[in-house]
Amino acid sequence: MIVHYLFDYINFTGCLVIIFLFLLLIDVIRNKNPPRFPPGPRPLPFVGNVFTGLDFRTINKLAEEYGEIFSLRWGSDKVVFISGYKMVKEALITQLDSFADRPAIPMFQKIFQGLGLIASNGYKWKMQRKFASSHLRYSGDRQKPFELSIQQESVFLCDAFKDERGQFDPHLLLSNAVANIISSVVFGHRFDYHDGHFQNILRLDTEAIALSGYTQTRLYDVLPCLFDYIPGPHQKMFANYKIILDFLNDEIKKHKESLDPSDPRDYIDAYLVETEKRNSDPEAGFNMTTLVLATLDMFEAGTETTATTIRWGLLFMMKYPEIQKKVQAEIDIVIGQSRQPLLADRPNMPYTDAVIHETQRMGNVVPLGAPKSPSKDTTLGGYFIPKGTVVTTNLSSVLYDKNEWETPDTFNPGHFLDEQGQFHKRDAFLPFSAGNTDASLIQNLVTCTSFTHS
Repeated sequence: MIVHYLFDYINFTGCLVIIFLFLLLIDVIRNKNPPRFPPGPRPLPFVGNVFTGLDFRTINKLAEEYGEIFSLRWGSDKVVFISGYKMVKEALITQLDSFADRPAIPMFQKIFQGLGLIASNGYKWKMQRKFASSHLRYSGDRQKPFELSIQQESVFLCDAFKDERGQFDPHLLLSNAVANIISSVVFGHRFDYHDGHFQNILRLDTEAIALSGYTQTRLYDVLPCLFDYIPGPHQKMFANYKIILDFLNDEIKKHKESLDPSDPRDYIDAYLVETEKRNSDPEAGFNMTTLVLATLDMFEAGTETTATTIRWGLLFMMKYPEIQKKVQAEIDIVIGQSRQPLLADRPNMPYTDAVIHETQRMGNVVPLGAPKSPSKDTTLGGYFIPKGTVVTTNLSSVLYDKNEWETPDTFNPGHFLDEQGQFHKRDAFLPFSAGNTDASLIQNLVTCTSFTHS
C-alpha cells in the first residue's frame, strides 16, 4: 500500500516537473532575442527582470555595465533603455518618425485606454495635441492670457505662505497652486487652498503616481488577467484613478449643462464645441472619453513636474544663498518691487533664466522619458530593435552627461550662460524629452510658471 502511494506521488511530482520544464522551454523559445538585440541582465523565467529597480540610479548602473543601449524583460515584453545624449538624440530627434508610437502597457492601458494626449498614437494623437497646443495659451474668464493666470495664482500662493507660522511643508500648497493654473485653463476657475475635496484629489493623484512605480504594481504588466483579481497596490492605484476620473467627469458634466457654443469659456467648452464639429471625423478621437483622459494627462504631467521643479528651486536657493542674491539683484534691476514678472522680461534676465534651467537640469524631475515604440523594425547604435518593442529614454543620463556638461554634478547656472553673460540654450537640455512630443507642452508650462513665480 505504501509503495503504491509512493509510486503515485512520484508520478504526480514527475508530471509537475515535466509540465514545468515544458513551460520553461516555451518561455525560453518564445522570448529568445533576435540577432543584434541590445544586451541586458539575464531574466528570470516567466517574469523576466520585473524585480529590477527602475530608479534612474539602477538604470545608470546597468548602462555602465551593458552599454548606452541595453534591454530588460517584463514578462514576455522586452524593454529597451537608451542612455547618453548622443544616443537619446539619435532616437528622439534624428529617428523621430521611427520612434513615434506609444506602446500599449497593460497597467496604463487599463486607465488611459490608448486615448488622451499621452497614450494615443498616429492621426488621433496629432489632432489631440494640435488642439491642446492651440488652447493652452489661454485660460478661463473668456480665454484670458495664460500668463495672467500664473500671475494671479502667484499672489494667492504668496499670501498662503505668509499665513504659515514657523516651519512648514510647501508641497501641497505648491501642487494646489500649479493645479489651479491648469484648472483655470481647463475648467475656467481655480480651487481655494482650503477646498478639502480638491486637496483630496491632489493627494490621491500623488499617491497613484507613487504606487505606479512599486515592484508589486509592475507585476500587473506581467499577468494583467490574473492580477485583476489579486489584491495589492495596483488595486489602490486603480481605485484612486477612478475617484479622480469621476471628479473630472463631474466637471465636464457641469460644463455641458451651461455650454454656450458661441462663447467657449475654457478648454472643456472649446473641446465640447470641437466634438460637434468633428462628428464626421471619428478617427480624430474627439469624444467624451478622450476629453476626460486628456484632462487627466494635463493635470498629471503639468502639476507634478512643475510643482516639483519649483520645490527644487526653493531648495537650491536656500542651499546657494550667493546665487539667490544674484537672482534677486537682477529682479530688482529689471522688474523692481512694484510689479510682477512678465515673460517679456526673460530676455533681460539671463541669469535668472539660467538658474531656472539649471534647476530643471539638476532637479532631474523626469529621469525616465515616457515609453515609446518603433513604428517599424529599426536599427539604433548598431542594435536591432523590432517593431512594437517598448523603448524608454534615460533622460537623467543626458542631464548629467559628462561629455556635455562642464560640471554635471554641481549646481552651476554658468552651464546656460555664454562668455558675455547672456543666456545660452544647450542642446543636451532635455528635462522632459525631445522632438515633436507632449514634452514641449510640459516644458513651456514649467518654464513659464517657474519664471513668473520668481
